[in-house]
Amino acid sequence: MTIVQNGHMDLSSCPTTTPTTATSMKHSTESVEATAAGLCEEPLLKESKRRFVLFPIQYHEIWTMYKKAQACFWTAEEMDLSLDVVHWRTRLSPNERHFISHVLAFFAASDGIVNENLVERFSNEVQVAEARCFYGYQIMMENVHSETYSLLIDTLVKDPEERTYLFDAIETIPCVRRKAEWALRWISDPRSTFAERLVAFAAVEGIFFSGSFASIFWLKKRGLMPGLTFSNELISRDEGMHTDFACLLFEHLKKRPHPDVVQKIIADAVAIEQEFLTDALPVGLIGMNAALMRQYIEFVADRLLVSLGNDKLYHSTNPFDFMDMISLEGKTNFFEKRVSEYSKANMNQSSDPGSPSGPLSCFL
Repeated sequence: MTIVQNGHMDLSSCPTTTPTTATSMKHSTESVEATAAGLCEEPLLKESKRRFVLFPIQYHEIWTMYKKAQACFWTAEEMDLSLDVVHWRTRLSPNERHFISHVLAFFAASDGIVNENLVERFSNEVQVAEARCFYGYQIMMENVHSETYSLLIDTLVKDPEERTYLFDAIETIPCVRRKAEWALRWISDPRSTFAERLVAFAAVEGIFFSGSFASIFWLKKRGLMPGLTFSNELISRDEGMHTDFACLLFEHLKKRPHPDVVQKIIADAVAIEQEFLTDALPVGLIGMNAALMRQYIEFVADRLLVSLGNDKLYHSTNPFDFMDMISLEGKTNFFEKRVSEYSKANMNQSSDPGSPSGPLSCFL
Protein backbone atom coordinates (compact mmCIF):
# COMPACT_ATOMS: atom_id res chain seq x y z
CA MET A 1 0.00 0.00 0.00
CA THR A 2 1.46 3.36 -1.04
CA ILE A 3 1.77 5.89 1.78
CA VAL A 4 4.15 8.37 0.19
CA GLN A 5 3.16 9.46 -3.31
CA ASN A 6 5.65 10.24 -6.10
CA GLY A 7 8.56 9.37 -3.86
CA HIS A 8 8.10 12.27 -1.45
CA MET A 9 5.67 13.83 1.00
CA ASP A 10 4.03 17.09 -0.06
CA LEU A 11 3.51 18.64 3.36
CA SER A 12 2.32 21.98 2.01
CA SER A 13 -1.09 20.66 1.00
CA CYS A 14 -1.74 18.64 4.13
CA PRO A 15 -4.42 19.64 6.63
CA THR A 16 -3.27 21.12 9.91
CA THR A 17 -3.81 18.39 12.46
CA THR A 18 -1.90 19.58 15.53
CA PRO A 19 -1.37 22.83 17.43
CA THR A 20 1.91 24.64 16.80
CA THR A 21 3.49 23.78 20.13
CA ALA A 22 6.68 21.79 20.59
CA THR A 23 4.79 18.94 22.21
CA SER A 24 2.16 18.69 19.51
CA MET A 25 4.78 18.97 16.75
CA LYS A 26 6.44 15.97 18.36
CA HIS A 27 3.11 14.10 18.25
CA SER A 28 2.75 15.00 14.56
CA THR A 29 6.26 13.76 13.73
CA GLU A 30 5.65 10.54 15.61
CA SER A 31 2.39 10.13 13.70
CA VAL A 32 4.13 10.44 10.33
CA GLU A 33 6.91 8.05 11.30
CA ALA A 34 4.46 5.48 12.62
CA THR A 35 2.21 5.48 9.55
CA ALA A 36 3.90 2.74 7.53
CA ALA A 37 4.64 0.55 10.53
CA GLY A 38 1.14 1.06 11.91
CA LEU A 39 -0.48 -0.25 8.75
CA CYS A 40 1.34 -3.54 9.18
CA GLU A 41 0.48 -3.82 12.86
CA GLU A 42 -3.21 -2.90 12.71
CA PRO A 43 -5.38 -6.05 12.44
CA LEU A 44 -8.07 -4.06 10.61
CA LEU A 45 -5.57 -3.00 7.94
CA LYS A 46 -3.49 -6.17 7.64
CA GLU A 47 -3.91 -7.80 4.25
CA SER A 48 -5.38 -11.29 4.42
CA LYS A 49 -7.17 -13.65 2.06
CA ARG A 50 -9.82 -13.93 4.79
CA ARG A 51 -11.15 -10.61 3.50
CA PHE A 52 -12.82 -12.51 0.64
CA VAL A 53 -14.94 -14.67 2.97
CA LEU A 54 -17.53 -13.49 5.50
CA PHE A 55 -18.21 -16.48 7.75
CA PRO A 56 -17.39 -17.28 10.43
CA ILE A 57 -17.83 -13.72 11.67
CA GLN A 58 -14.77 -12.55 13.57
CA TYR A 59 -15.77 -8.98 14.43
CA HIS A 60 -19.28 -9.32 15.83
CA GLU A 61 -19.73 -5.66 16.83
CA ILE A 62 -18.74 -4.50 13.35
CA TRP A 63 -21.04 -7.07 11.73
CA THR A 64 -23.92 -5.98 13.98
CA MET A 65 -23.43 -2.37 12.88
CA TYR A 66 -23.61 -3.49 9.25
CA LYS A 67 -26.86 -5.41 9.84
CA LYS A 68 -28.27 -2.46 11.76
CA ALA A 69 -27.54 -0.17 8.81
CA GLN A 70 -28.96 -2.69 6.35
CA ALA A 71 -32.20 -2.86 8.32
CA CYS A 72 -32.70 0.89 7.83
CA PHE A 73 -32.79 0.91 4.04
CA TRP A 74 -34.88 3.57 2.35
CA THR A 75 -35.06 5.35 -1.01
CA ALA A 76 -35.62 8.90 -2.22
CA GLU A 77 -39.01 7.88 -3.59
CA GLU A 78 -40.36 7.73 -0.03
CA MET A 79 -40.43 11.53 0.17
CA ASP A 80 -43.68 13.37 -0.50
CA LEU A 81 -42.82 16.95 -1.48
CA SER A 82 -46.30 18.12 -2.45
CA LEU A 83 -46.75 20.27 0.67
CA ASP A 84 -43.13 21.41 0.59
CA VAL A 85 -43.65 23.08 -2.77
CA VAL A 86 -46.58 25.03 -1.30
CA HIS A 87 -44.70 25.95 1.89
CA TRP A 88 -41.66 27.02 -0.12
CA ARG A 89 -43.76 29.39 -2.19
CA THR A 90 -46.22 30.72 0.41
CA ARG A 91 -44.91 30.20 3.96
CA LEU A 92 -41.15 30.69 3.80
CA SER A 93 -39.56 34.13 3.69
CA PRO A 94 -36.87 34.98 1.11
CA ASN A 95 -34.26 34.69 3.88
CA GLU A 96 -35.52 31.24 4.83
CA ARG A 97 -35.48 30.08 1.22
CA HIS A 98 -31.93 31.41 0.83
CA PHE A 99 -30.76 29.59 3.96
CA ILE A 100 -32.39 26.25 3.14
CA SER A 101 -31.25 26.25 -0.49
CA HIS A 102 -27.64 26.85 0.58
CA VAL A 103 -27.81 24.11 3.23
CA LEU A 104 -29.18 21.72 0.60
CA ALA A 105 -26.36 22.76 -1.74
CA PHE A 106 -23.79 21.80 0.89
CA PHE A 107 -25.51 18.50 1.60
CA ALA A 108 -25.81 17.64 -2.11
CA ALA A 109 -22.03 17.94 -2.53
CA SER A 110 -20.92 16.56 0.82
CA ASP A 111 -22.24 13.03 0.40
CA GLY A 112 -20.20 12.72 -2.79
CA ILE A 113 -17.10 13.77 -0.85
CA VAL A 114 -17.78 11.14 1.81
CA ASN A 115 -18.10 8.54 -0.93
CA GLU A 116 -14.87 9.72 -2.53
CA ASN A 117 -13.09 8.97 0.73
CA LEU A 118 -14.79 5.59 1.13
CA VAL A 119 -13.90 4.51 -2.41
CA GLU A 120 -10.42 6.02 -2.67
CA ARG A 121 -9.12 5.40 0.84
CA PHE A 122 -11.08 3.53 3.50
CA SER A 123 -12.39 0.64 1.39
CA ASN A 124 -8.90 0.06 0.02
CA GLU A 125 -7.20 0.26 3.40
CA VAL A 126 -9.53 -1.74 5.62
CA GLN A 127 -9.05 -5.47 5.06
CA VAL A 128 -11.69 -6.84 7.43
CA ALA A 129 -14.67 -8.27 5.53
CA GLU A 130 -17.24 -7.16 8.10
CA ALA A 131 -16.09 -3.53 7.88
CA ARG A 132 -15.98 -3.69 4.09
CA CYS A 133 -19.62 -4.78 4.14
CA PHE A 134 -20.51 -1.68 6.13
CA TYR A 135 -18.54 0.62 3.84
CA GLY A 136 -20.12 -0.93 0.76
CA TYR A 137 -23.57 -0.34 2.20
CA GLN A 138 -22.66 3.17 3.33
CA ILE A 139 -21.58 4.05 -0.21
CA MET A 140 -25.02 3.03 -1.48
CA MET A 141 -26.84 5.04 1.20
CA GLU A 142 -24.69 8.12 0.59
CA ASN A 143 -25.87 7.87 -3.03
CA VAL A 144 -29.47 7.83 -1.77
CA HIS A 145 -28.75 10.91 0.35
CA SER A 146 -27.18 12.71 -2.59
CA GLU A 147 -30.14 11.85 -4.81
CA THR A 148 -32.54 13.08 -2.12
CA TYR A 149 -30.85 16.46 -1.76
CA SER A 150 -30.60 16.83 -5.53
CA LEU A 151 -34.33 16.08 -5.87
CA LEU A 152 -35.12 18.66 -3.20
CA ILE A 153 -33.14 21.35 -5.03
CA ASP A 154 -34.59 20.32 -8.38
CA THR A 155 -38.15 20.40 -7.04
CA LEU A 156 -38.03 23.55 -4.91
CA VAL A 157 -35.75 25.84 -6.91
CA LYS A 158 -37.45 26.72 -10.19
CA ASP A 159 -34.87 29.07 -11.69
CA PRO A 160 -32.42 26.99 -13.82
CA GLU A 161 -29.51 29.38 -13.21
CA GLU A 162 -29.99 29.26 -9.45
CA ARG A 163 -30.21 25.45 -9.57
CA THR A 164 -26.91 25.28 -11.45
CA TYR A 165 -25.37 27.69 -8.93
CA LEU A 166 -26.47 25.43 -6.05
CA PHE A 167 -25.39 22.18 -7.72
CA ASP A 168 -21.94 23.74 -8.30
CA ALA A 169 -21.74 24.92 -4.67
CA ILE A 170 -18.16 23.72 -4.11
CA GLU A 171 -17.05 26.20 -6.76
CA THR A 172 -19.69 28.94 -6.42
CA ILE A 173 -20.38 29.27 -2.67
CA PRO A 174 -17.26 30.15 -0.59
CA CYS A 175 -18.54 28.84 2.76
CA VAL A 176 -19.43 25.49 1.18
CA ARG A 177 -16.08 25.40 -0.59
CA ARG A 178 -14.22 25.86 2.70
CA LYS A 179 -15.92 22.84 4.28
CA ALA A 180 -15.41 20.75 1.14
CA GLU A 181 -11.73 21.64 0.83
CA TRP A 182 -11.07 20.66 4.45
CA ALA A 183 -12.55 17.21 3.85
CA LEU A 184 -10.90 16.79 0.44
CA ARG A 185 -7.46 17.61 1.86
CA TRP A 186 -7.83 14.71 4.27
CA ILE A 187 -8.58 12.35 1.39
CA SER A 188 -5.46 13.36 -0.53
CA ASP A 189 -3.15 13.76 2.48
CA PRO A 190 -0.29 11.26 2.00
CA ARG A 191 1.18 11.51 5.48
CA SER A 192 -1.81 11.17 7.82
CA THR A 193 -2.52 7.84 9.47
CA PHE A 194 -5.70 5.87 8.89
CA ALA A 195 -6.69 6.65 12.49
CA GLU A 196 -6.36 10.40 11.95
CA ARG A 197 -8.44 10.26 8.79
CA LEU A 198 -11.01 8.14 10.60
CA VAL A 199 -11.35 10.94 13.16
CA ALA A 200 -11.51 13.59 10.43
CA PHE A 201 -14.37 11.90 8.61
CA ALA A 202 -16.17 11.22 11.89
CA ALA A 203 -15.98 15.00 12.25
CA VAL A 204 -17.29 15.53 8.72
CA GLU A 205 -20.36 13.35 9.32
CA GLY A 206 -20.76 14.08 13.03
CA ILE A 207 -20.00 17.83 13.15
CA PHE A 208 -20.16 19.33 9.65
CA PHE A 209 -23.71 18.00 9.30
CA SER A 210 -24.91 18.65 12.86
CA GLY A 211 -25.85 22.31 12.70
CA SER A 212 -27.57 21.96 9.34
CA PHE A 213 -29.57 18.98 10.62
CA ALA A 214 -30.60 21.04 13.65
CA SER A 215 -31.70 23.96 11.47
CA ILE A 216 -33.99 21.69 9.45
CA PHE A 217 -35.39 20.14 12.64
CA TRP A 218 -36.13 23.73 13.68
CA LEU A 219 -38.41 23.95 10.63
CA LYS A 220 -40.09 20.69 11.72
CA LYS A 221 -40.81 22.24 15.11
CA ARG A 222 -42.57 25.08 13.29
CA GLY A 223 -44.62 22.66 11.17
CA LEU A 224 -42.88 23.56 7.91
CA MET A 225 -41.61 21.52 4.95
CA PRO A 226 -42.80 18.00 5.96
CA GLY A 227 -41.04 16.18 3.09
CA LEU A 228 -37.73 17.91 3.75
CA THR A 229 -37.94 17.30 7.49
CA PHE A 230 -38.92 13.64 6.99
CA SER A 231 -35.87 13.08 4.79
CA ASN A 232 -33.81 14.93 7.40
CA GLU A 233 -34.87 12.40 10.03
CA LEU A 234 -33.81 9.52 7.81
CA ILE A 235 -30.51 11.05 6.77
CA SER A 236 -29.53 12.31 10.23
CA ARG A 237 -30.20 8.80 11.55
CA ASP A 238 -27.95 7.31 8.86
CA GLU A 239 -25.16 9.84 9.42
CA GLY A 240 -25.33 9.24 13.16
CA MET A 241 -24.86 5.54 12.44
CA HIS A 242 -21.89 6.27 10.16
CA THR A 243 -20.28 8.39 12.87
CA ASP A 244 -20.86 5.64 15.44
CA PHE A 245 -19.22 3.16 13.07
CA ALA A 246 -16.14 5.36 12.76
CA CYS A 247 -15.91 5.46 16.55
CA LEU A 248 -16.31 1.67 16.70
CA LEU A 249 -13.44 1.13 14.24
CA PHE A 250 -11.37 3.64 16.20
CA GLU A 251 -11.88 1.50 19.33
CA HIS A 252 -10.49 -1.51 17.43
CA LEU A 253 -7.24 0.23 16.48
CA LYS A 254 -4.09 -0.76 18.33
CA LYS A 255 -2.30 2.51 17.55
CA ARG A 256 -4.39 5.64 18.01
CA PRO A 257 -3.39 9.28 17.65
CA HIS A 258 -2.40 11.22 20.75
CA PRO A 259 -5.50 12.79 22.36
CA ASP A 260 -4.12 16.24 21.49
CA VAL A 261 -4.19 15.30 17.80
CA VAL A 262 -7.78 14.04 18.04
CA GLN A 263 -8.81 17.20 19.87
CA LYS A 264 -7.19 19.46 17.25
CA ILE A 265 -8.96 17.70 14.37
CA ILE A 266 -12.33 18.03 16.13
CA ALA A 267 -11.67 21.66 17.13
CA ASP A 268 -10.81 22.54 13.51
CA ALA A 269 -14.12 21.06 12.36
CA VAL A 270 -16.04 22.90 15.09
CA ALA A 271 -14.54 26.25 14.09
CA ILE A 272 -15.44 25.70 10.43
CA GLU A 273 -19.00 24.59 11.22
CA GLN A 274 -19.58 27.49 13.61
CA GLU A 275 -18.34 29.97 11.00
CA PHE A 276 -20.56 28.33 8.38
CA LEU A 277 -23.79 28.68 10.38
CA THR A 278 -23.20 31.89 12.34
CA ASP A 279 -21.25 34.11 9.91
CA ALA A 280 -21.24 32.85 6.31
CA LEU A 281 -24.80 31.46 6.36
CA PRO A 282 -26.23 32.80 9.63
CA VAL A 283 -29.03 30.80 11.21
CA GLY A 284 -30.62 34.10 12.13
CA LEU A 285 -32.05 33.98 8.61
CA ILE A 286 -34.52 31.34 9.81
CA GLY A 287 -35.04 32.82 13.27
CA MET A 288 -32.56 30.68 15.20
CA ASN A 289 -30.17 32.08 17.81
CA ALA A 290 -26.57 32.10 16.54
CA ALA A 291 -25.01 31.86 20.02
CA LEU A 292 -27.13 28.82 20.82
CA MET A 293 -26.16 27.22 17.50
CA ARG A 294 -22.47 27.67 18.37
CA GLN A 295 -23.19 26.05 21.73
CA TYR A 296 -25.04 23.16 20.10
CA ILE A 297 -22.13 22.44 17.75
CA GLU A 298 -19.80 22.37 20.78
CA PHE A 299 -22.18 20.00 22.57
CA VAL A 300 -22.14 17.62 19.58
CA ALA A 301 -18.34 17.86 19.38
CA ASP A 302 -17.95 16.99 23.07
CA ARG A 303 -20.12 13.93 22.58
CA LEU A 304 -17.95 12.84 19.65
CA LEU A 305 -14.74 13.45 21.60
CA VAL A 306 -15.98 11.23 24.43
CA SER A 307 -16.92 8.52 21.91
CA LEU A 308 -13.34 8.68 20.63
CA GLY A 309 -11.92 8.24 24.12
CA ASN A 310 -11.07 11.89 24.74
CA ASP A 311 -12.17 14.24 27.49
CA LYS A 312 -14.74 16.92 26.73
CA LEU A 313 -13.28 20.16 25.38
CA TYR A 314 -16.17 22.61 25.57
CA HIS A 315 -18.40 21.28 28.39
CA SER A 316 -21.42 22.73 26.60
CA THR A 317 -24.96 21.57 27.23
CA ASN A 318 -27.61 21.01 24.57
CA PRO A 319 -29.43 24.36 24.18
CA PHE A 320 -32.10 23.04 21.82
CA ASP A 321 -34.96 21.30 23.60
CA PHE A 322 -36.46 20.25 20.25
CA MET A 323 -33.28 18.28 19.51
CA ASP A 324 -33.65 16.52 22.86
CA MET A 325 -37.18 15.54 21.86
CA ILE A 326 -36.28 14.41 18.36
CA SER A 327 -32.82 13.06 19.22
CA LEU A 328 -30.32 12.04 16.56
CA GLU A 329 -30.97 8.45 17.61
CA GLY A 330 -34.45 8.80 16.14
CA LYS A 331 -36.49 7.60 19.11
CA THR A 332 -39.92 8.53 17.75
CA ASN A 333 -43.40 7.11 18.13
CA PHE A 334 -43.22 3.89 16.13
CA PHE A 335 -46.93 4.02 15.36
CA GLU A 336 -46.89 7.47 13.72
CA LYS A 337 -47.87 7.47 10.07
CA ARG A 338 -44.81 7.49 7.76
CA VAL A 339 -42.52 7.51 10.76
CA SER A 340 -38.82 7.61 9.91
CA GLU A 341 -37.88 5.16 12.69
CA TYR A 342 -38.44 1.81 11.02
CA SER A 343 -36.54 -1.25 9.91
CA LYS A 344 -37.01 -4.03 7.42
CA ALA A 345 -38.79 -6.87 9.21
CA ASN A 346 -36.94 -9.60 7.38
CA MET A 347 -33.60 -8.25 8.61
CA ASN A 348 -34.42 -8.21 12.29
CA GLN A 349 -32.38 -11.33 12.95
CA SER A 350 -28.64 -11.58 12.50
CA SER A 351 -27.51 -13.45 9.38
CA ASP A 352 -24.61 -15.03 11.23
CA PRO A 353 -25.70 -18.13 13.17
CA GLY A 354 -22.73 -17.71 15.48
CA SER A 355 -23.43 -14.10 16.28
CA PRO A 356 -23.97 -13.31 19.96
CA SER A 357 -26.37 -10.50 19.09
CA GLY A 358 -30.11 -10.88 19.14
CA PRO A 359 -32.80 -9.05 17.16
CA LEU A 360 -31.65 -5.96 15.33
CA SER A 361 -33.48 -2.74 14.63
CA CYS A 362 -32.44 0.61 13.21
CA PHE A 363 -31.47 1.77 16.66
CA LEU A 364 -29.99 0.08 19.67
